[in-house]
This record gives sequence, C-alpha cells and structure tokens, in this order.
Amino acid sequence: MEQRRFGSTKREVAVIGQGTWYIDRCDRASAIATLRRGLDLGMTHIDTAEMYGIAEEVVAEAIFGRRDEVFLVSKVLPENASRRGTMAACEKSLARLKTDRLDCYLLHWRSQHPLEDTIAAFEQLQHEGKILSWGVSNFDLPDLEEARAIADEGRFVCNQVLYHLKERAIEHAVIPWCEKHGVAVVAYSPFGHGHFPDPHTTGGRVLQEIAAAHNATPRQVALWFLVRRPSLFAIPKASSPDHAAENAGAGDLQLTEAELDRIDKAFPPGPRPHVLPML
Repeated sequence: MEQRRFGSTKREVAVIGQGTWYIDRCDRASAIATLRRGLDLGMTHIDTAEMYGIAEEVVAEAIFGRRDEVFLVSKVLPENASRRGTMAACEKSLARLKTDRLDCYLLHWRSQHPLEDTIAAFEQLQHEGKILSWGVSNFDLPDLEEARAIADEGRFVCNQVLYHLKERAIEHAVIPWCEKHGVAVVAYSPFGHGHFPDPHTTGGRVLQEIAAAHNATPRQVALWFLVRRPSLFAIPKASSPDHAAENAGAGDLQLTEAELDRIDKAFPPGPRPHVLPML
C-alpha cells in the first residue's frame, strides 16, 4: 500500500484507508473482520466519528492489540463543537475507541459555535497529547480561509470532503487551495454512496476497459483516479473482507496519463458550484 505525507504532519499515511459510515448497519463480527482484513492489507488509516452510531466501539474491537499500526481519525459533531463541548466529545470518543490519543481529530462540518472556540479546543487537546493533529471536514474555500486566519499556517492538516467520479466540485478551488497550503484532502464516499457508474453507461464502460487492461476492477480504477495527486487520500467503506481486499488493491494500481485523461473526459468536473455538497 502506497503511503504519503499527510498534510503538514510528519506521518506517512496509507493513500487508501477505511471509512466506517453506516458500519453500525452491518453484522458486528463481519464489520470487525473487514476492518482487520483492511489493516492486514495496509489500509491503516481508519476514519470514524461520534455521529456514526456504534462505529467507534466497533473500531476499538478491530484495532485491539494493533493501535500503534493505525492512523486513527474521529470527528466532533457541530452541535458539540463549543470549546468545552469539543473537549468533552473528544474524551468520550477516546473512551469508546479505548485509546489514549487520536492521530487526527476533525470538525465534522461548520457549526453554530465560533470556529475560534473549536480550534482553541483542538489546540488544547493537542497540547495535552490527546490528539496528535487536527483538521476539518466539508469546508469550502471561505471556510478554509477563515480557519487559516484563526490558526497559524500548517496547524490544520486535512480537509475531508465528498469526492467521487460524479462529484468533482472540489477540483475547482478546494484541492488547489489545500495543495498550496499543505493540507491533505481526504475523499469520503468515493464510490458515490450507492451511485457507482453503471457498467452499461459510457463512463462505466471506460472504467471496465481500463480495469481489464490492468487486471483490476472498475472500483479500483475509480479509487486510483481519486488519489492520483500527492495531496489526495480516500477512505472507502467496505462491506466484507473481500470488499476490503478489493479496495486495498487500488493502492498498487498505476494508470497512464492517457487512461486518466479518458476518465477525466468520461466524468467531467462540471461548473464550479456556489457551495460544496455535503453528506
């Protein structure tokens, strides 16, 4: 599994990680086995959140005895993102995850609480060693600029956003901004949350043809396209150990410039939106 420097941190992080959204809808034993299979295959970046039901407890079981292998990320809900609320939410996440620190802690999306208060809590948590870095999620350009104005350059390390072949809005401004300022971009729902390109569509056929040339699958091709730049990471959720193995296989794929160009033309970014979509 390829690893890359994660934003302004000194950590090398797996380019393909593991998401846990809706993992509480899966059989618990299967979910744990799936995460462990992912770890075995190098997908050591595990993302979760207090919003994801029992996901943190499931992750705790999956990483038991293997905590030092994992780049562990969780997120605070906006309604809890006051200074005091963020501190309390982090403590609860640490307890559910049965760990003494998070490798990165994110604000799930913009809050009614002042961003200054959330960032102050992040900084305090980092000073206390309870988080090793912090970042944001679902931030568009004005939000990123505001966070940069509050925190020193290099303080926030990532922006986790919706990004898949049919939703490329972040390519217009968010990715360039993050690359300029050394911020990692983490793609969630990289398969489109149930809307992966149908094999009978033009785009689906392009993915199939490229996959066949590499003895790969269309989903592996799509994943690699989404992490084709050094700043990009992806955290697909897997529904089974075999699915986790398929996701991990994308980390070894190498597409040609001509193949990337074919995908780009089959799934054009579209016009720049006024605001980013959010799930």
